[in-house]
Order: sequence, then structure tokens, then C-alpha cells
Amino acid sequence: MLHLAPTVTYMSTMTQARRPGHSKRSGHPAPRARLISGRLALALMSSFGALTSFYLLLSVTPMYAVSAGAGSAEAGVVTGSLMLATVAAEFASARLMRRYGYRAVFAAGALLLGGPALALLGPHSVVMIVAVSIARGLGFGLNTVVIGALVATALPPERRGEGIGVAGVVACVPAIVALPSGVWLAGNAGYPVVIAITAVSALVPLAAVQWLAGPARRQEADPGAAQPAGLLASLRSGGQLRPSLVFAATTVSAGVVAAFLPLAAGVSGGTAALGLFVQAVASTAGRWWAGRYGDRHGHAGLLVPGLLMAAAGMGVLIWVAAPAALITGMCLFGIGFGISQNATFALMIDRAPVSGYGTASALWNLAYDAGYGAGPAVFGVFVVYTGYPAAFALTGMLMVAALVPAVRDRAALAAGAGRDGALRPPAGGGQVRGDVETGVTAPSYC
Repeated sequence: MLHLAPTVTYMSTMTQARRPGHSKRSGHPAPRARLISGRLALALMSSFGALTSFYLLLSVTPMYAVSAGAGSAEAGVVTGSLMLATVAAEFASARLMRRYGYRAVFAAGALLLGGPALALLGPHSVVMIVAVSIARGLGFGLNTVVIGALVATALPPERRGEGIGVAGVVACVPAIVALPSGVWLAGNAGYPVVIAITAVSALVPLAAVQWLAGPARRQEADPGAAQPAGLLASLRSGGQLRPSLVFAATTVSAGVVAAFLPLAAGVSGGTAALGLFVQAVASTAGRWWAGRYGDRHGHAGLLVPGLLMAAAGMGVLIWVAAPAALITGMCLFGIGFGISQNATFALMIDRAPVSGYGTASALWNLAYDAGYGAGPAVFGVFVVYTGYPAAFALTGMLMVAALVPAVRDRAALAAGAGRDGALRPPAGGGQVRGDVETGVTAPSYC
């Protein structure tokens, strides 16, 4: 699921700033900040537990509903209610984090994600399964947002993009392993085993709550610290809106291929499964590489290449019935999707005050889930009239359209740097808050 705080570097120091890995006095490479800390490890383990709990039951609950007498429509309501509740929680999460703090929201999310699952061990009905899914969706939405903010605060600013990539690798493991494992366990060991593991995976991270505090309280005590904008205010900010639109365009396609690639005419089940696996691995690699590259050269420059590569991958799916074309297209799309994931999240974190990381994380997660859910819904309507090859190509065109906000973001960044100096990764954790479109910056330190 799942962040660089730029500092202002004036023209007189631009030469040194272009070489952030060197000491200004000796010219020798400066020691790199440690990437993995105890706080980051705890945040990543918490992320792993929450995602494992989520994916284990994702495909199992519709099967469980059918065993309780549900039809296909009611089984679909189980998953739909889960995702709607997730989006609702993401809308509320930023305000809850500002009011109650990171620890309380994380604990509430873990309890809602794991506790209600135990109700499935008793006599079950479709209504009860839907109620459990709603509660778990609320918990998952809260957890994903707060863990994203915790990861951002636990990383050294000059290596934040790389750290986001590492978090992406951790997040991909449950998607690859837990999703099919839940179905296998349900068929071979029974539903109670899956339900028990699901509950434990979500609840065990509660042991780390006391070490998962974010910096919001400390920063709010400083009268000179920048105050975070709310979710709606962030949506009105070009510096936050543009990356979220770019990311949403790619998540639409991600939702489409996940839902419809196995259904495409001429595609065997084995080929579709291999294509989805290749896409998952490629997106993980693209995310990690984008983090390392962005830390050194800037994340804004990756928006356009990420979109173009992802769009090219969807374009190759015009020949979806050819296995080689399908695998190639999914590889290209996966790399582009991974680049977009990392670059957009890093940019949105860069442009928020530290106490606003929760809002940035909420907005990014909303773009993810909204696009991932809306894409298949719309695709299913027009694929009936166009056929799969044309429908995949049209989906890719949405990412081409997203080049407009991507190019405008680079232009706004260049304009802001030209007026106020170059924005560079900080050496000591200083931060600039403000929309690059205005060029107005307010430095704050944590």
C-alpha cells in the first residue's frame, strides 16, 4: 500500500547541492544515513500483518458467503462492501489522526481488521458476513493510511524514495502469497484455519503500538511549525492534486487487468496467472528503482516516463491473445505502474508538512482504491461493445491523457525553482511546505 522533504538551496550553494552525497569541506563522499531503523522495521512488520490479514480473506469471504446460501450477486456485495468501507475510512483517517494521534488510529484499525473476523467462526449468514466485511474495510482503510504516514516519518529525508520502494516490496509479498494461500487453505484445511490466521495477522501488530507514534504532536507544539491542510484543501492544491490524478490513471488500468485479464478471449488461465505474476514482480522492481533514482535526481521527472511505459504496456495488450505479447505488455505496465506508485507518493509527501503526512497518505490511498474500483466497473460496461483488445487500448489512453497534469507538474516545479531557488533533498531534515505552483515556501524543522 503504502514517502522527501525538500529544503531551499539558494543559488550560491547550488553547485554543492547537486552533489548531496559529498562533503562540502573535503569533497569526500559523506556517510549515507541509515535506511532501516527500529521504527521503520516495526512499521513494515505492521504493514505486512495488516496486508496479510486483508488478502487472506479477500477471495475467501465470497466463497464463504456462497456456502451460506448466497448467490453470485450477494457474494459480490461482500467484496464491494469491504472496498466501500475502506474508502470511507480513508476519507476520515487524516482528521482522526490529527485529533487522536497515530497510535490510537492504528490500534483502532488493527482491532477492526482482526477482531470482527473471529465472528465468522460461529454460525454465519450473508448479513453477518457483509457486516464483518464492512468492519474490516474500515480497519484496513485506517491502517493503510496511518502505516503510510509512519513509514514516511521513519525514513531519513535523503533516502525516503528508496525507503518507500522497500515498503513497496514488503507490501507486494502478501498480495503474491496470501491471496492464493487463503483460497488453498480454505479448501484443504477449512475456513476456521483461514479465519484464525487472518485475525492473528491483524492483531499481533498491536504489540508495537507504543513505538509507532508519529511526529504530529511534537510539531503542533512548535508555534512555528507549518500546519497540515485538510483532505479537501489538499485536493484544491495543485501540488497534491496533480500527482494524485496521475496515480489514479494508472490504478484504473491496474484494476482492469487484475479483474479482466483472466476473462479476455483467447487467454488461458495459466497465461493470465503468469501475466499477473510478472506484473506484480515488475511493479515491485519499478517501485524500488524509482525510489533510488528519485532520491538522486528528483521524483517529478519520473511522472512522464512512468505514464508512458504503463500506457505502452496497455497498448501491447491489443494482441492479448498472443502469450508473448501479453507477458511483454504486463511487464511494461508493471514497471510503469511501480514507477508511478513511488514517484507520486514521494512527491505528495515532499509537499506536505511532517504533521500532514497522514493527509498525503490518505489522498494517495484514495487515488489507489478509487481508481482500482472504478476501472473494472467502467471497463465492464464498454468491453461488451468494443471487445477486449480495443478496451485495453482505450484504458491505456487514459494514462496518455494523464500526461497533461504530469507535464504541468514539472513546469510548475521548474517555475517555482526559478523564482525561489532550486529545491533539493535536505541534508538535515529541513522541509518546505507550499505548492510549487506559487513558489511560496515556508521552511519548518522537526
